[in-house]
Amino acid sequence: MGKIIAIANQKGGVGKTTTSVNLAASLGVLEKKVLLIDADPQANASSGLGIDVESVEIGTYQILEHSNTPQEATITCSAPNVSVIPAHIDLVAIEIELVDKENREYMLKQALESVKDQYDYILIDCAPSLGLLTLNALTAADSVVIPIQCEYFALEGLGKLLNTIKSVQKIHNPNLDIEGLLLTMYDSRLRLSNQVVEEVQKHFNDMVFKTIIQRNVKLSEAPSFGESIINFDATSRGATNYLSLAQEIIKKNSN
Repeated sequence: MGKIIAIANQKGGVGKTTTSVNLAASLGVLEKKVLLIDADPQANASSGLGIDVESVEIGTYQILEHSNTPQEATITCSAPNVSVIPAHIDLVAIEIELVDKENREYMLKQALESVKDQYDYILIDCAPSLGLLTLNALTAADSVVIPIQCEYFALEGLGKLLNTIKSVQKIHNPNLDIEGLLLTMYDSRLRLSNQVVEEVQKHFNDMVFKTIIQRNVKLSEAPSFGESIINFDATSRGATNYLSLAQEIIKKNSN
């Protein structure tokens, strides 16, 4: 039975897509079968794995509409053992189109029933908002990874996200767990980075992943080549960090 993990934070620029792409690639390298669903209209996770977003005809939009099956939307990418359901800018319209539908929060959950058993992990890269798209992802997911950047406003907005997760647990998905809080963009030279790490670990102790994603030039360069950090530079610090995160998640889920 595959585990569905949403990667969510309504703040932009915290490393959600970077985490989605590189965690998927790292799990793939560790011989897990992975499906990455791009649920962000910006479609950065799709292009970050070398998919030509303009030519996408069937993707997340069609799945949420239930006009196509996940199998029809799935494409392979350059990362081993990783398949992708890509996004397209037309995903922007889905929130408006689903508003009148019955069970609108469950569209993704229902669509994934047919493929859940075919993968070890299904990762959902969420949009930077708490709209209907993210709600669909949280309702479909077994757990959520929350990336938090090691910067001044890191904890701002986190309360809001945790409240959203609580209300999803109450109303739509009682089994939703927090897989972990992931500290990203860490720079050991900055006192502020270290303060944020301390603060987050103090408040949330066991909920925080041991792995911390450090700032890394290669990590920011990789998407422009349409490659994960594992394909782009497997020896880089970014690759080491994400492999470590993947191992942590595998270990946590094998207990």
